[in-house]
Amino acid sequence: MELLGLHHISIFTENARRNFDFYTKVLGLRLVKKTVNQDDPYTYHLYYGDEIGSPGSAVTFFEVPNMVKNRPGRNQISALSLRVPNDAALDYWDKRLDEFEVFHSLGEKQFGRKIIRFKDVDGLTIHLVSDEENERKEAAHPFKDGPVPIEYAIIGLGPVRISVFKKEKTDAVLTKLLGFKRAGAYEENEKLLTVYHTGERGMDTEIHLESRPDLESQNLGAGGIHHVAFRVKDDAEMLEWVERISDAGYTNSGFIDRYYFHSLYFRESNGILFELATDGPGFQTDFEVERGTYVELPPKFESRRAEIEAHLTPLDTDK
Repeated sequence: MELLGLHHISIFTENARRNFDFYTKVLGLRLVKKTVNQDDPYTYHLYYGDEIGSPGSAVTFFEVPNMVKNRPGRNQISALSLRVPNDAALDYWDKRLDEFEVFHSLGEKQFGRKIIRFKDVDGLTIHLVSDEENERKEAAHPFKDGPVPIEYAIIGLGPVRISVFKKEKTDAVLTKLLGFKRAGAYEENEKLLTVYHTGERGMDTEIHLESRPDLESQNLGAGGIHHVAFRVKDDAEMLEWVERISDAGYTNSGFIDRYYFHSLYFRESNGILFELATDGPGFQTDFEVERGTYVELPPKFESRRAEIEAHLTPLDTDK
């Protein structure tokens, strides 16, 4: 029983329209699903990813209108990475981000890999990382009809950064409970980050963990990462994970049907929320329904469509 890598990352946004424009028109990701937060169905839940919504490519957003901005702090998932095919792609992205007036760094390296660092419309820190030195390359499915040429397009998630007060607690959960392996370490701004990986090693399997007792407690808001999800092969393994995490004494959600995948949630000792999510059933449906103002609802909410849509500000994703 082994986690396969990163599944998705979920984040708060204050405005779905601005969020959609940035992630599709600037970053060139595909809108995979325009649906609702299943725990708060009066709000949007937007999924972006590659051409087919592959596990390991999804960045998802919960819209909370008028939400305060996230205040970075300790005990938070503090940054995400998106992979691009190679170093040449970073040159393209340098010019593209300039074109859209997105302030960004250039010439940085992270664990020996070239990166570009910038922030999205809510202030979330994002690293574009070159996949050129990736040790394991799966078949990529970049969005062919997006605004970014496929030879430069984002191909999936890269390392996720976690900043905590007591590093040893999260280290123990990653290695002893979830089965991650330590892959090395690097320094950045005089802080030491430890690199962990799961499954077959690759950047889409990595967590970068740092100790940040110098930071205040986080105030989670717009631009803050709610949770990171890890890939589980199927329902049979998910049930084993439910038992394993319960036996370890962690309060957890148990098995939850999210329609697009099946999940388990729990918090480790520093308060970081982890999700385990199955690869299936997946998003391979008629993506055309995501266009216009149509909102896809899981079957359990369909009978409440009129009520739910009355609470949503229409989001025309043809524009």
